[in-house]
Amino acid sequence: MAASILIIDDEVLTLNNLKRVLEKVGYEILLADSGETGIEVFKKHRPNLVLVDLMLPGIDGIEVLKQIKEADANTVVIMITAYEIIEKAIESMKLGAYDYLLKPFKISDLKTSVARALELQSLKIRIIETVETEREKYYFDKIAAKNKKMIDALKTAHKVAHLEKTTVLIMGESGVGKGILARAIHYNSPRVDEQFIEINCAAIPENLLESELFGYEPGAFTDARRRKIGLFEKADHGTVFLDEIADMPLSLQAKILKVLEEQSFVRLGSTNQIKIDVRIITATNKDLKKEIEKGNFREDLFYRLNVVPITIPLLRERKEDIIPLALTFIQDFNHELHRSFKGISEDAAKVLLVYDWPGNVRELKNVIERIMALNQSEEILLEHLPLEIKSQKTEIKIPVLKETVEKIEFISLYELEKKYIKEVLKFTGGNKSKAAKILGIHLTSLFRKLKSIK
Repeated sequence: MAASILIIDDEVLTLNNLKRVLEKVGYEILLADSGETGIEVFKKHRPNLVLVDLMLPGIDGIEVLKQIKEADANTVVIMITAYEIIEKAIESMKLGAYDYLLKPFKISDLKTSVARALELQSLKIRIIETVETEREKYYFDKIAAKNKKMIDALKTAHKVAHLEKTTVLIMGESGVGKGILARAIHYNSPRVDEQFIEINCAAIPENLLESELFGYEPGAFTDARRRKIGLFEKADHGTVFLDEIADMPLSLQAKILKVLEEQSFVRLGSTNQIKIDVRIITATNKDLKKEIEKGNFREDLFYRLNVVPITIPLLRERKEDIIPLALTFIQDFNHELHRSFKGISEDAAKVLLVYDWPGNVRELKNVIERIMALNQSEEILLEHLPLEIKSQKTEIKIPVLKETVEKIEFISLYELEKKYIKEVLKFTGGNKSKAAKILGIHLTSLFRKLKSIK
């Protein structure tokens, strides 16, 4: 689909010339001969890019820029100006204009500026959509939880998510979902638009971990030929998730403590302090107090990390969450594997409930994926389950199970989302900006969803 460009200029000759030039490139062109008309056209058609003359009758180009940015901060605006008012063009850049063109300008300069601006907008939209996709995936209310301990853990995580610098220590066995909870905290925090960087302290060799975390200067060691930016520096203004923190070498623990206390570090081979602003979330499947007693973990670092501790219970301790989790995975894999499973048979569900799940939520997810990858069916049947799960005894009564499983057949998530969006738009009287705020998504994403609904 061709990108759309709105040109706002009070000179008819300029409008027609620019229209002709840009249509030849393949753009869809909209025209307005005043600032007031331009604002109306913009709100109605939402073009990808706006070319605005600074000197307009009525409201000038600066005011047009302000109103466009208020309506949609991601719209790219290029100002057109004469040399004698270049200071206004500079002012427009401070207000969010992408570029300005001085009259008379070359057609090649116009085409280059427009192409770069649209490329930038496309990149911004992809980044926004990626962030929003992640946010939608990690909303706290999308994490299946009926178990009281799990509900309490989510409540604590939800509260602490909005505290921008508070450190969180997530504890629990492998596979319980510590990484998912860390992401939920980040994507529901003020740092949502910044980097989330995960580092598994147990997976990176000790001799490489320090350089990965803090980077190095050329000549810091034999193979250091060029500067390397460390993960902490890349995560500036974002969140660093240190998984399996108990496996971090003692020599590095002191440096992590310094990052926490001073928000600074030194690259390998350098003496310069680098200031950063990061939030640190850590996770462990070990008892850190026991690790302190063994001499494997620093006590001062433990108390600095343990500001808000959250323990995720084992899956076998939250049996009431097994079926809701399984149904959530079915929805996810229906989309990913192009399947049409609608639920779980009662016999299969009984077996899932009685199984011990030593691999916790990760094991449940893998089992559901394996079944759906190898079978085409309307529901997961007893015969689909792996032998090690089927061999369990199933003497368990689940009076509400059938209702729980069948509810997923009532309406798909897509249909539910579609209906909800329509209701919100009805509530706002068709005001899409207000609707986007209520829905918790960017206006660009709302327009994309509305296209798919139609």
